[in-house]
Amino acid sequence: MARLLTLSLPALCETWAFQYAYDKVIWMKSCLVVDDSKVIRQVARHILETLRFEVREACDGRQALDSCIASPPDVVLLDWNMPVMSGMDFLRALHATDLPKRPKIVFCTTENGMAHIRAAIEAGADEYVMKPFDRETLESKLQIVGID
Repeated sequence: MARLLTLSLPALCETWAFQYAYDKVIWMKSCLVVDDSKVIRQVARHILETLRFEVREACDGRQALDSCIASPPDVVLLDWNMPVMSGMDFLRALHATDLPKRPKIVFCTTENGMAHIRAAIEAGADEYVMKPFDRETLESKLQIVGID
């Protein structure tokens, strides 16, 4: 305690700011939002940032796979229908990689048939959310998969 009192106010503030920045970097969860719709990516980004996630974006499964290989996120919010590589093809390709820790996968799509949901879960998705979604719904799905 005596040591703390000997620090000047600027030094104390600098120490606190560093610790705050350090804690924020260490504890922020990361999410990769994968959707060919820029509007959906922007909406998801806004919601996730209010939930204190670091957010990256990809507009198709190929970009998403490259991003995951370069730096695996904690969770991927994944669209089903996209050009270049679909969500299902991305999921299969991701499972074929040798990532040390696989991100949680939340399918986010308008496909609401039980066959689609079953196929996604069987392919390795952890959860499924219907578009359009709101903050509470997404937050709930993230909690279900253990990302909160």
